[in-house]
Amino acid sequence: MITVERYRPEDEREWNDFVRTSRNATFLHDRRFMDYHSDRFRDYSLLFRRNGRLTALLPAELSEDGDTKVLHSHRGLTYGGLLLAPRHCNAGDVMEIFDELRGYCESRGISALDYKPVPYIYHRAPSSEDIYALWRQGAVMAECNLSVAIDLTHNPGYDTRQKRNCKRATDTTAEIVRIGGEREIERFHAMLSACLSERHEARPVHSAGELKLLHSRFPEEIQFYAVEMSGELHAGVCLFVSDMTVHTQYICSTPAGREKGLLSLLMQSVINHSESVGARYLDFGTCNEDRGRYLNLGLAAQKYGLGGTGVSYERYRLQF
Repeated sequence: MITVERYRPEDEREWNDFVRTSRNATFLHDRRFMDYHSDRFRDYSLLFRRNGRLTALLPAELSEDGDTKVLHSHRGLTYGGLLLAPRHCNAGDVMEIFDELRGYCESRGISALDYKPVPYIYHRAPSSEDIYALWRQGAVMAECNLSVAIDLTHNPGYDTRQKRNCKRATDTTAEIVRIGGEREIERFHAMLSACLSERHEARPVHSAGELKLLHSRFPEEIQFYAVEMSGELHAGVCLFVSDMTVHTQYICSTPAGREKGLLSLLMQSVINHSESVGARYLDFGTCNEDRGRYLNLGLAAQKYGLGGTGVSYERYRLQF
């Protein structure tokens, strides 16, 4: 029989040990990452056990609007559906987990589940039993965003435009460097903030302080690379490195960097680095706004030009 428990701080070690061996978790589900913004979210993560043995986790938080309570796949994470044990957790177990989850929520007045499954490119082993169980429960797709990723085992390479950019960049004095000191991260964040403000009237999700904190906790999983020219940073990328996939969390450049094609040069280095660390995929992130209803065709074309193709980031809603 499956039982459901709410996460407690004293469960941190057991939670993190499970995440390290789960077949579809990444370091984003480590409590040291999840809890850095605990002041912004009401954590309501759940543990599922069979005969006392941990078999699944659900990173989650709760929102309340009047009498309406909704359990969310943690909104502080890009993805965060059901995290499964590497063995002894089959489709029948996952269906039973969702049955127990429904009963648990109904008994506490929670009326809906807002669910973001882990995209398949992050799975250590196929782990889409949750999608099937959601369908059986009557869930509907509430959002679908499109990311672009390279399968590094079948990489078609750059298109003509990206090759031209790369050639233009190699004719400069640009040097690609890995950065990581606090001052360097601050310089990266300043360039990122200026780029997002100029091009998208937006700002980074993470502050400079948060990036420094997370990098100190995950120095190998969170990496920064930049293109330096005449002592100044003109292009940069922040990488989130997991076992199966390297994700470009942030990509930015200065006007001079764009003019000289420095991002194309940097992305070629990132592709080579991703292959060297044994990743299967390089994920450039989504190209959408308005909960997936708008697709930025220019941004998507740029990522396709690097050699990528489409991966859906889905979101489901299940009413109880």
